[in-house]
Amino acid sequence: MANFFHDSARVSPLSSIDISSRGTDTRIGANSVIDDYVKIKHVGGDGHVEIGENVYLNSFTVIYSGNGVKIGNDVLIGPNCSIVPSNHNFADRNIPMRLQKFGASKGGVVIEDDVWIGAGTIILDGAYIAKGSVIGAGSLVNKRTEPYSINVGNPLTCKGFR
Repeated sequence: MANFFHDSARVSPLSSIDISSRGTDTRIGANSVIDDYVKIKHVGGDGHVEIGENVYLNSFTVIYSGNGVKIGNDVLIGPNCSIVPSNHNFADRNIPMRLQKFGASKGGVVIEDDVWIGAGTIILDGAYIAKGSVIGAGSLVNKRTEPYSINVGNPLTCKGFR
């Protein structure tokens, strides 16, 4: 329940990275950049946020810890992206949704090395973005991509390979 930032990581003073009261951590690797107005919030599960080396999180990206986020090395994440590795229960009509708590994990979010994620992308619980993948701007990722694939849209569709 602490934050661990490598000495060479650059974290903007205009970013907001919670210190968890839930027992989860945020770890940021060497030479990574957390740009202005990035938000990392510990809610919705018991997962950690692990950010590798040489990662760039662009402005207005929001990451929830939820069921865990693991970002590899050399990853570029465009502005206005959301990473949301949690789910909410809603099935019981007799209980307001806000009182139904979080649902079961689908495995958190994994982003392997050498990935580029375009602006405005939403990444949900259970997403696994394989090494070398490209995710086009405005996409919704809720499944596994193939290594070195180029993916776009909602639903996410593979358009080729790099």
